[in-house]
Amino acid sequence: MLRTRHALAVTAAALVLAGCTANGDPVPEPDTAASIETQVETPDAPSTTPTDAADKISPAGDGAKLTVTDIRTGRHEGFDRVVYELGGEGMPGWRVGYVDSAVQDGSGSEVPVAGGAVIQVLIDGSAYPFDSGVEPYAGPTPVLGPSGGSVVEVNGSGVFEGVTQSFIGVAEPNTPFSVQSLTDPVRVVIDVAN
Repeated sequence: MLRTRHALAVTAAALVLAGCTANGDPVPEPDTAASIETQVETPDAPSTTPTDAADKISPAGDGAKLTVTDIRTGRHEGFDRVVYELGGEGMPGWRVGYVDSAVQDGSGSEVPVAGGAVIQVLIDGSAYPFDSGVEPYAGPTPVLGPSGGSVVEVNGSGVFEGVTQSFIGVAEPNTPFSVQSLTDPVRVVIDVAN
């Protein structure tokens, strides 16, 4: 029995090395496009390197009721990325720009944010979890940026009067950034040049 298993293993290895299937047909060539596609981070579509540090504004869609369900960071060639994934209904709007300090709406309390500058992220069309029917983000706070990158950390995702407020600590003041929304799932994406 042991010899039979050994013989089967040797035969299977020989077929693989010879580029044949078990019935002797050649192994099909891999689909290069599919291989490349799996190497790209498709959930967070690629972008170009941001070129300006001006405030970015876009209105929310009518009837939007969205709750932040995930926050993540990543490094790409030319920029670091912060992704706010949202659940609920509609498309988000945003008001994103540099601020002198991170001050929480409603309470006026200062929010500690590491880095040399702070980008405030306001996501319009937000809703409390009991209004959106979606469980809110419950991960770590702050979310750390990629080591040695432009994004140092992301702190906060609280909702106040229909707006989610969050802060991105960046290494250097006036570093260019861009903002876009993506779908399936709905996300607000901020790219910060590195």
